[in-house]
Amino acid sequence: MAATLYVVATPLGNLGDLTLRARELLRTVEVVAAEDTRRVRGLLSHLDAHPRVLSFHAHSPIRRQETLLDILGEGRSVALVTDAGTPGISDPGAELVAVVREAGFPVVPLPGPSAVGTALSAAGLSADRYLFLGFLPRKGKERARLLQQALSSEWTVVFYEAPSRLTELLGDVVKHQPERRVVVARELTKLHEEFKTGTAAETLAYYEGTPPRGEVTVVLEGNGKRVEPLSSDDVAARAVRLLAEGLTRKAAVQQLMKETMISRNEAYRIVMETP
Repeated sequence: MAATLYVVATPLGNLGDLTLRARELLRTVEVVAAEDTRRVRGLLSHLDAHPRVLSFHAHSPIRRQETLLDILGEGRSVALVTDAGTPGISDPGAELVAVVREAGFPVVPLPGPSAVGTALSAAGLSADRYLFLGFLPRKGKERARLLQQALSSEWTVVFYEAPSRLTELLGDVVKHQPERRVVVARELTKLHEEFKTGTAAETLAYYEGTPPRGEVTVVLEGNGKRVEPLSSDDVAARAVRLLAEGLTRKAAVQQLMKETMISRNEAYRIVMETP
């Protein structure tokens, strides 16, 4: 086969989850592009593999892509790996794959571990259809928009979250839907693997008393209802009705936030612009 970019899934934690195909490839490929070179060197050492290792992460300069294209152009294949799991799934890789394909080189996936599928398989929630939102923005309109989408979803929703921000995410769910069922999957495939199941309010209380550590995946049960997103005109019309019912502007802002999950600033703007 011509020089190829291999997209290689690596273990979330348990090295036994590395596929035989991935083991063989990492022992024979000439170059590995890795999100964290220190972490991948530990895996390569475990395999007694000795490829050239280059750093490739979300903040790599454009010249690193050019270097990898040059390597492929010389007839040498490259394996792309991330810290854990499957490249391109909330990890670097998608842009490189697109550039390599455009340059005419084959791209071959080596499937394997992924925190999304792993968490869903043991969450006990429907996964016939699901919505994956990855890491939410820390604040702002985009975070509010994605939270609204999650809370109104008829399907199961999966998030990734840093342990230090888990209670903030759960708290945002509790503000609107405290009884929504949640599964928090922590340290998947590792020694201290944990699945915590309960309502949003129950899991928030637990993690407020037991600060989480390690990698966290949050699975939110779908509400089972098909909900069409409100247009700007719909939200404005609802603001008019709330004020007509006698609510103060402050109370109308709170009610609008609760019903639509828009941000406080957006709700305030709409209410204040309502005659």
